[in-house]
Amino acid sequence: MGEGCYMDTQYNITCNTSYNPPKPFLGDGRLEVLNISLDAEILIEGRQQYASYCRNSIGSNDTSFSLNVSPFRFSANRSRFTAIGCNTMATISELQELAFASGCLSFCTNQTIVEDGSCDGMGCCQNNIPKGLQVFNVSLSSALSFTGTWENSTCSFAFMAAEDLFSFKASDVFESSLNRNSIPVALDWAIGNLTCTDEAAHYSCGPSSHCSNSTNGPGYRCYCDEGFEGNPYLSIGCQDINECKEGYNNSCAMEATCHNTIGSYECKCPANHHGDGHETGSGCMENTGAVPVVAIIGGTGLGIILLFACIFLVYWAIKRQRLIRLREKFFEQNGGLLLRQHIATHKGVADIAKIFTIDDIKKATNNFDERQILGQGGYGTVYKGILSDNRVVAIKKSKIVDQGQIIQFINEVDILSQINHRNVVKLLGCCLETEVPLLVYEFISSGTLYEHIHEENYATSISWEDRLRVAAETAGALAYLHSAHSIPVLHRDVKSTNILLDDNYTAKVSDFGASRLAPMDRIQMTTLVQGTYGYLDPEGFYTGQLTDKSDVYSFGVVLAELLTGENPISSERAEEHRSLAMYFISSMANKKLFQILDDQVAKEGNKEQLLGVANLVMKCLKIKGEERPTMKEVAAELDALRMSYVQQWKQLNHTETDYLLGGLGDQPSNLCVGESGVQESVGSNFMLALKIAR
Repeated sequence: MGEGCYMDTQYNITCNTSYNPPKPFLGDGRLEVLNISLDAEILIEGRQQYASYCRNSIGSNDTSFSLNVSPFRFSANRSRFTAIGCNTMATISELQELAFASGCLSFCTNQTIVEDGSCDGMGCCQNNIPKGLQVFNVSLSSALSFTGTWENSTCSFAFMAAEDLFSFKASDVFESSLNRNSIPVALDWAIGNLTCTDEAAHYSCGPSSHCSNSTNGPGYRCYCDEGFEGNPYLSIGCQDINECKEGYNNSCAMEATCHNTIGSYECKCPANHHGDGHETGSGCMENTGAVPVVAIIGGTGLGIILLFACIFLVYWAIKRQRLIRLREKFFEQNGGLLLRQHIATHKGVADIAKIFTIDDIKKATNNFDERQILGQGGYGTVYKGILSDNRVVAIKKSKIVDQGQIIQFINEVDILSQINHRNVVKLLGCCLETEVPLLVYEFISSGTLYEHIHEENYATSISWEDRLRVAAETAGALAYLHSAHSIPVLHRDVKSTNILLDDNYTAKVSDFGASRLAPMDRIQMTTLVQGTYGYLDPEGFYTGQLTDKSDVYSFGVVLAELLTGENPISSERAEEHRSLAMYFISSMANKKLFQILDDQVAKEGNKEQLLGVANLVMKCLKIKGEERPTMKEVAAELDALRMSYVQQWKQLNHTETDYLLGGLGDQPSNLCVGESGVQESVGSNFMLALKIAR
């Protein structure tokens, strides 16, 4: 401690002697330090940083916390967003960058048994946080939809806490303030914003150490090399481990003598003995007398030949055995046993999902060349590849290896292997022989619907006819998942980036990493809130209930994108209209639909048809899920609107033919010129088509 000890002021530790005994604080003295680890973690005291909400007061005591100018980030491994209280909804967000929003629900009734140490939603709930989090806002509100009360429970609290060091007490739900001796919060730390590839980064790593990039944001960390221990950040911090001392592991045979070396050790056999001196090797064998010179020379020559042959064979065998064990390890680590169970319980999975080897995948992607990357999403990176049979495929590689990602991977294989629909991306197989699991899909060539609507670098914008067809195809695929499939599938992440387009602009619904199979005897399921900000069903977020109407709401936002060309979330709009759903509903209420339509849509679409789609959007965006149509009804209405479009142009073509054959006086009287300057049906064709579709 003290001037000249720390690298810069961000890492300074201040000793506050006003306490007895004195306490350490970070930098400016605001955060009390409980523990520092060389494994790049620090524990701080978080008692002062919590939000509270009391039912007898007006509003809520929201709070925010920022580490934005420091090298510290909240640990995604140990820290959890925690809420205490009855009938409480707590949310945590990073709305400045629109990058993260989550939350949890805590409820209890007079019959609820709230137990100490149990933070499972009964009086207490917890949720994970993303990696790299430095700034967050916390908000608390009462979950009024829950029935029942809890006597003497008047206040709720939300805060960050280290999961393994925080223990919930049932008495907390009766307190008017959060009375805790300590609420430890785990932070990760790293050095600066440099990486191990920057030459300047190595000045903080001492001798006999190596650099490793941080896994929780920018910066790097230092670790002692193998055979050394100590503090790698000090000039003489990493000291050689004497493996020959008692208590340290070494593999020297009983007859051999251990000699320590820098970073390692040697095993030497005694006089008149030979061998490598290791228990795992040849050990030490006693010499057995003189041998004739000729025999020595001949034996030596033959021995050398045999030695090289044996070395090669042993090396090849060991390498092969290691590779087999490594692939077996990855197979189990990547959920291979669970996948086998799914294959055994669902007929046809083995016929659809082929098991590829890692050699097949490396050859297809040119050893995962960065130039083959098609895109990156919440669950992994997608590469373009060409298989040995010249099929072009998309290969999805998960980002990290943890149990949550493995479950998502197995979930996606399980769902896609049971789906056979022309508008759902086809699963061709998977690979389990790598550190991270891989999925192989059919390649969809023309990018995502989001890119065609919003990105300017696309050569041609998508026409209104194509937009309407893509919407109808997507609705049909979701309707199939909800009702026509043997087991209903809830997608849970419907958005324009998850709708792919092929060469003919045919829609392909993709990314089932967050999907769920819904049992036939259950209309709704309770689950953690998942999805993308801007597309989330507000009722689902509020109640935590998963239903097919959540997909309907998200699809309504996609329809609004197709009509307006606007982003689902935009900081360029007014505060109350940041959400496209609210912006669209407000515009419809004020009869300003044609002022917010995309220019191309307004030019190409007929007025009645556009009003039909807009009214369908309003139905999908109803706050109450029970008031929204089913995806089957949405698909039927879109098909009817498309049919009116086809009928209109058939009649226009017939009119043009009559005109060419019979003159100007033969034009039918039921056609008129619309706002776009194109002849259009007055509406009878549309109403007839709608009745037929229904």
